[in-house]
Amino acid sequence: MRHLLDTQSLSRDDAIRILDVAEDMRDTQSREVRKLPTLRGKTVVNLFFEDSTRTRISFEAAAKRLSADVINFSAKGSSVSKGESLQDTAQTLQAMGADAVVIRHGASGAPQTLATSGWITAGVVNAGDGTHEHPTQALLDAFTIRKRFFGDDSRGRDLRGLRVAIVGDILHSRVARSNVWLLSTLGAFVTLVAPPTLLPQNFAAWPISHAAHDLDEAIALEPDAIMMLRIQMERMNAAFFPSEREYSRRWGLDAARLARLPEGSIVMHPGPMNRGLEISADAADSPRSTVLEQVANGVSVRMAVLYLLLAGTNTEEEAE
Repeated sequence: MRHLLDTQSLSRDDAIRILDVAEDMRDTQSREVRKLPTLRGKTVVNLFFEDSTRTRISFEAAAKRLSADVINFSAKGSSVSKGESLQDTAQTLQAMGADAVVIRHGASGAPQTLATSGWITAGVVNAGDGTHEHPTQALLDAFTIRKRFFGDDSRGRDLRGLRVAIVGDILHSRVARSNVWLLSTLGAFVTLVAPPTLLPQNFAAWPISHAAHDLDEAIALEPDAIMMLRIQMERMNAAFFPSEREYSRRWGLDAARLARLPEGSIVMHPGPMNRGLEISADAADSPRSTVLEQVANGVSVRMAVLYLLLAGTNTEEEAE
């Protein structure tokens, strides 16, 4: 694997390979000494043009547990804020000897530009670009679903036949886009649920099985997993719904809707959560919730991605 830029172009075999390597990485994290020597001598740069404490820390933890050197580069307060271009920044990182660059950028397509420009020879991982994609979030979500439903029998398996409902601010969500493509590739049936104003115009071209404006209707379809998305107020410059109270009443996962979910179904959220808006405390803290598992699994998945980018394929030998 040379880069990880999106899930739309990720094949089923490559996706399962990443998830299986993440299983190996997860197994190593239960040991007394969790650090592996795999990426010793490699340099991973976290290049964040947008704030994201959770994702940056997760990538940092993943790289350090593989013994890589980590450089955290924040655009705020740097020469980027003084007008330095992406090209200049990339060439600086090239001169510093970066082996992998994890990039989060407000412009859709920035990681693709970095990977294909010739400015840098490092592997590029997209940690979120505009409203385009966030592939490692989708991979950790798929990993979490697979682990919850198949347990220790997860390796080599896809998500064929499982039903996943993605609910909320789909218009602004790169998490939703990455999940739609990846879950579909892995065989899951995906339902989108949102107010009409929060569905993108081109969603009909996405590989989904159903779209609904009514959360109760979607719950009646008995999803195996329901993924609540954060309402991204910072990306909204218009009134997409009447009020927060109205949104919570019609599209929020509250205690009553939680009780109507089928037995064995799980509740997901990519975080950070707006408690009381898209998800209630009852749902966020229930045994069905995978929110904290998603955070923990994110480190394992990102370890797998960095490993496959920088070290090769022999995971079993490295993990022993």
